[in-house]
This record gives sequence, C-alpha cells and structure tokens, in this order.
Amino acid sequence: MMTNALLHLQRQRVFSTQHNVLHRLFSSASPEVHVALHKNSTDETQQFSRLERLRDQLSQDASTLDEFAASDASQRRKAAPRSSKIIPKPKWLKAAPATSPKYHELRNTVRELGLATVCEEARCPNIGDCWGGGTQKGAELSEEEKALGIGTATATIMIMGDTCTRGCRFCSVKTSRAPPPLDADEPKKVAEAVTKWGLDYVVLTSVDRDDLDDQGAGHFRRVVQKLKELNTGEIGSSDAKDADGKKKLIVEALTPDFRGDKDLISLVATSGLDVYAHNIETVERLTPRVRDRRAGYTQSLDVLSHVKSVASTAMLTKTSIMLGLGETDDEIRTALKDLRSVDVDVVTFGQYLQPTKKHLPVKEYVTPEKFEEWRVCAEEEFRFKYCASGPLVRSSYKAGEFFLKNMVRERREMEKEVA
Repeated sequence: MMTNALLHLQRQRVFSTQHNVLHRLFSSASPEVHVALHKNSTDETQQFSRLERLRDQLSQDASTLDEFAASDASQRRKAAPRSSKIIPKPKWLKAAPATSPKYHELRNTVRELGLATVCEEARCPNIGDCWGGGTQKGAELSEEEKALGIGTATATIMIMGDTCTRGCRFCSVKTSRAPPPLDADEPKKVAEAVTKWGLDYVVLTSVDRDDLDDQGAGHFRRVVQKLKELNTGEIGSSDAKDADGKKKLIVEALTPDFRGDKDLISLVATSGLDVYAHNIETVERLTPRVRDRRAGYTQSLDVLSHVKSVASTAMLTKTSIMLGLGETDDEIRTALKDLRSVDVDVVTFGQYLQPTKKHLPVKEYVTPEKFEEWRVCAEEEFRFKYCASGPLVRSSYKAGEFFLKNMVRERREMEKEVA
C-alpha cells in the first residue's frame, strides 16, 4: 500500500514540474512566438488541459492514499508486534569447554578414520563432557559404579555419512536429496575406532538415507555385526565378561524409521543389538511442525512396537523427547502413556536448543527441577526401566553410564527383595 502512495507522489511531482516549465516558457516568449504557439499547438493545449485535470485528481487521490497508508501502517504496528523474541539462555545450560586429553584423542581418531559423530554434526553441548570422560555436574560415583567403568569416555558414531535426506526443523545435520554413496569400509573403520578408544559401550546412529533401496538397513546391520565379531578380551576397559570369558561389548543403535518398513526394521533389530533406540522427538501435536513430513508420531511408535515383537527379549528399547518446543504437560503425559503401551523401556528428556536462526525457536527453557519431576513421573508413575532427564541430556548422552547405573539400581532392588 505504501508503494502505491509513493508512486502517486512521484507522478504528481513530474506533472507539476512539466507544468511549471511550460508556464515559464510560454510567459517569457515574444508575441510572435505566442501566435505561432497558438496556431501550431492547439492539440497540445487541449492535452495540457486534460493533464491539468488529471493532475488535480491524482493530487486528491494521493492525499487519500497517504492517509490510508499512514493509518494502515499504524494499525499493523499495533496489531503485529514481533511474534518471537529471543529468550536468553539460563545459566544451567552452560556446558564445560572441551579441553581434556581424552577429548582430543577421540577427535583425532575420528579425523584419521574419516568417521562422523552426531556429537559434532548435531552441535551437542555435551561433547567436552562425554568425550572427556567426565561425569554429570554434581554427580558422585559410588565405588560399585566406579568398578563398572562409569566415568569413561562416550562417543556416538554416526554412520552412512554426514548428509541426511530429510530436513527436520530442529536438526543442524546437512541435508541433500542425493548424499554421497556409502563407504563399504565403514564397518571396519568403526570397529577400529572402538578398539582404539577401549570402549565397552558403543552408540551408533545414522542419517536418514531415503535415497537407498534398503534405506541403509543392511549397512547398519553390517556395522553392528562387525562390532560384535570383535567381542573379545581386547575390547573395552571393563572387567565384565560373558560366561565364555569374552568381553561383553554393549551396542546401542539410534535408528531412522525406515519409513515404517517392518522388514528393514527387523534387519537391524535382529543384528545383535543390546539397545534399539528410535526417537519420537516431540509430542504428537507438534510432530508435523518439528519433524520432516516423511516422519510421523504413530509411525515411530509402530517402529518401537515392531522391534519388541522380533528382537531378543533381553534387548531394551529406548526413545527421547525434546522439551521447550511448546508442548504441554498433558501432552507429555500422553506421550509417555503411548510409549509404555508399546513396551518402551527407557526414555530420555532434554532441552531443545535452537542450532541456528533458520531452525525452530525455543519456546521455553525448562528448569532442572521440572526435568527432575519428569524423571520421577516416568520411572515411578509410568514404570519405565530408566529415565535420564535434564537440560543437557541427549538421547545418547552418557548412554553407557545410564545403562550401567540402571543395572546397579536393579541389582540393589533385587538384593532388597532377597533380604
């Protein structure tokens, strides 16, 4: 509307300038010139008269338009204040810098082998803590937990490349319709990295690969099986071993939804995993806004349900929910109920953090006290085997430690029952 008003004003100025020039020229001319002009310019004079009338009309219209535009702009300023202001991060979201020798060791190995980690690609705030082998802020380890190797470094290896075929509005991983081809040597490289790091708990995750016929399920299976082949005394730093004396390597996989294809889900679920993780990410109402259109709340529940029907009874299923996207308490409780209805064992809660200005804004910074309430709710009311809940908790954050801590708790409960 303002553009139209400015256009009318410009035209008015042009017409006024033309008229003034002609008027001065006509007034200063000699009588002979007046006669010549009168004889030879009858049409021009008539046209000029019409131009005068048009100019007057435009002048009136411009005034009306100016008033309307000014009124409209004022209305818009009052009716449409900034819809989203940036909420400053609270002090509890400050993560420790990555400086430890263990962090640099893991980072160098990742570079040397050409691997990707979700820790780096997703800009995880815990990278210094996890890779450095630290413990949660304020947490004290018991002697039993120390004996189990809690406090060791944890890294989540992202297989199938660093480029995703989907574009979820919360995720900073690169996207493309045609990512680079898979690395056939990746299973070997991942196993080599785990050996070098001395891990006894490894977390695998991946980008979505909708461009592949099997969406990467076969590759996922090969990586898991290669890791399980190295289930020997050379892997890991814990003393926990199987009955045959071999080291027990625990493998967790955080997988895509494979578009709900049950055959592909089964391919990964029966590969020898110990923990099958698939994230619902958010509550049902927000799913279409937060996740890629090819993902779905019900589809993710179906993935977790199918895993339970085909995998070993000893395998745990796990999911994660981000808070701070505008969800309500009732919606979170409904999500927990839905997850338990498909027998999910472990759930994690973490604060959503906006990666860049292009991603969804944070609606709320949930307090540590509220996160603790959700942990109690999940474990005591909904009876999840374990819940990790905190502002900086991520799906695979200290996964091995959480898993082992849960084992410690269950053992203590069993001892109480026996006593």
